[in-house]
Amino acid sequence: MLSYQHIYHAGNLADVQKHAILAVAIDYLTRKDKPLSYLETHAGRGLYHLDAVEAVRTGEAKAGIGRVEGADWFDATHPLMRVLAALRADHGGAAYPGSPLVAAYLLRPGDMMHLAELHPQEHAALEQAVAGFSARVYQRDGFETAQSLLPPEPRRGMMLIDPSYEVKSDYDRIPAVIAQLHRKWNVGVIALWYPILADARHKPMLAALERQGLPKVLRHEVRFAPAREGHRMVGSGMFVINAPFGLADEAARLSDLFAQL
Repeated sequence: MLSYQHIYHAGNLADVQKHAILAVAIDYLTRKDKPLSYLETHAGRGLYHLDAVEAVRTGEAKAGIGRVEGADWFDATHPLMRVLAALRADHGGAAYPGSPLVAAYLLRPGDMMHLAELHPQEHAALEQAVAGFSARVYQRDGFETAQSLLPPEPRRGMMLIDPSYEVKSDYDRIPAVIAQLHRKWNVGVIALWYPILADARHKPMLAALERQGLPKVLRHEVRFAPAREGHRMVGSGMFVINAPFGLADEAARLSDLFAQL
């Protein structure tokens, strides 16, 4: 059984990049008066509390969302800030959303979420976190779940692929998986998050993805100092297929902000 639990890393700088991109994409999709589907392959628990012992121990949230909120990276109208305000009103000032709740707070009645999470404790917590939202939660392999659901109903929508990469074979597996998913759902926005490690192991995966000639691709990467001595992650990346209008502008804005760190 996989051991990764995101509470140690929730709200870090990688989350800031990922969740800002995700929130802007969903916000754009919801402007059209048609229902949509949102899918996640590796959803995590959905709701985190940044005053938890695990989060405080690593200090990643303090150096991440805590730092950028203090620097006013996002104004109150930014969709990520709207999510944070609503979430904190519901769950307290230390609450932080995983990507399922970023989506849940932006989606509308009539939209549908499908969330896969294999880890039993994380799955149980996820079910509680999204109770009251229009969501179906699956305790099974995320890639298999996505294959079984595509094309979704409603057909418009977005998928986030956000594995922990603790299984190193994910880097080799993902390009073929994404090619299959895109063939089944060629109108869907498919977003892949990936860590940038000091050994640059993501590069062959990205090269394989770019050889596929996928449509309307946005590749966005940011760099930052390791969270602590010996930590291998030095950046964060998003690879988005069928990127919505305006997402490149948000990515460029984030690049400028991360460059100032």
